[in-house]
Amino acid sequence: MSGYRKLSRPTDQRLALLRNQVTALLYRGKIVTTESKAKEVRKIAEGLIALAVKEKDNFETVTVTAKVARKDKDGKRVKEVVDGKKVTVYDEVQKEIKKDNASRLHARRQMLKVLYPVKDVPAEAAGKKKNTKQVDIPAKLFDEIGPKYAGRNGGYTRIVKIGQRRGDGAMEVVLELV
Repeated sequence: MSGYRKLSRPTDQRLALLRNQVTALLYRGKIVTTESKAKEVRKIAEGLIALAVKEKDNFETVTVTAKVARKDKDGKRVKEVVDGKKVTVYDEVQKEIKKDNASRLHARRQMLKVLYPVKDVPAEAAGKKKNTKQVDIPAKLFDEIGPKYAGRNGGYTRIVKIGQRRGDGAMEVVLELV
């Protein structure tokens, strides 16, 4: 007897499906799917959340100096003429960044093995590449989800049955973060 459900799919399709649903669950907070898929997604998602809870405070804050291009009121780079050439003007800025310790970096890489990259598209720019932002799901796990579940010992997700699907009668459920 196997330790997981095969979901009537070849291995590569099954793993892609589970990765996609885990990513959607952690990004949106809840998904609607069939009961058997939800039970498989729950295993993976709870493991990732447990990893985030364990490593949530394992970083150090470092101050770095960075060169940033100066911009005008329209958001375009300011240029000035030096020796007959237009050169961008840069300002030096002090920034505080979080530097992961070794175990947190390892946890981040383990999460990235499972999670797909997510792009956030604003509603007014739907269908356009402009203003799309890459969402850092591991950072969301460490900064938002990890501290939220710090006092809990497992049980980070909930499955609520919502009835049978109309087409094939499969039991549909809502899988959500508690």
